[in-house]
Amino acid sequence: MEFRSLPCLAFLSVMLVISHASLPSEDHWKLFLPHTPMPKVIRDLLQPKGLRSVDASTSYCTIQIIFNKAFQSTGEDAHYDSNRGSFFLETDLHPGKKMKLNLAITTNEAVFLPHQVAESIPFSSNKLSEILSRFSLNEKSAEAQVIKKALEECEEPAMEGEAKYCAKSLESLIEFSTSKLGSRNVNVLTNDVETMTSQEYEIGVGMKKIANKSVVCHEVYYPYAVFYCHAFAKTRTYMIPLVGADGSKFKAVATCHIDTSAWHPKHVAFKVLNVKPGTVPVCHFIHSNDMVWIPK
Repeated sequence: MEFRSLPCLAFLSVMLVISHASLPSEDHWKLFLPHTPMPKVIRDLLQPKGLRSVDASTSYCTIQIIFNKAFQSTGEDAHYDSNRGSFFLETDLHPGKKMKLNLAITTNEAVFLPHQVAESIPFSSNKLSEILSRFSLNEKSAEAQVIKKALEECEEPAMEGEAKYCAKSLESLIEFSTSKLGSRNVNVLTNDVETMTSQEYEIGVGMKKIANKSVVCHEVYYPYAVFYCHAFAKTRTYMIPLVGADGSKFKAVATCHIDTSAWHPKHVAFKVLNVKPGTVPVCHFIHSNDMVWIPK
């Protein structure tokens, strides 16, 4: 566990409000999404567990940086192993189908920064040296490599039919997601589970297709909360009841991509499913730190 300081280029009034019971980002949510309940995944990211202090006299924030080693796997094989259980075919969506899954909530304790602060911090591979300097990180450290990878993934060009964006604050997350859905009348879905173990799960009765349009947002491993959000032209979203081998029950969100012809031929999903791009819809469960935005 480490503590770093970085300039908070925000107005004094914004910094002082951070300690209030009602956080600025929470007020923003209520203003722009008054009829949308805030998921626990987001509410937890508003708690100032990572933002240790704000010194109004020096305009510096102290941010708690916790890098979980579970996020530091690198290489194609590691990526393959961590994702192989999440992908399946749309034809697998029927009661009785069994899959081994690990969609557990991770222990990354990053939090959303105030919007003005997040926008003041460089977020670009071209500024990597400056970013590492701000967090007093050695460029050869494991933490630096995690940051470098996150920036590169956020900067990768969008695929054909995809709109993507890395949201560095709750405000920018709301703006991107609602703009792509064309409405603020939305639902934000997460997996209905507090704890989950890696085991075999069976699809239960009561599966529902809930949307043909969505924005999927994945948590990015970074010193503060960042979400990699993307929207594809052709998707279907399902809410799926799952029953674990240990008897546990919960509902999980899955998204099916109808057209994968623009995906990289070496995408991990094609390895897992032994299919080729553009041949069949490819589906995946979201992890329990992720979310799916859909129109109501």
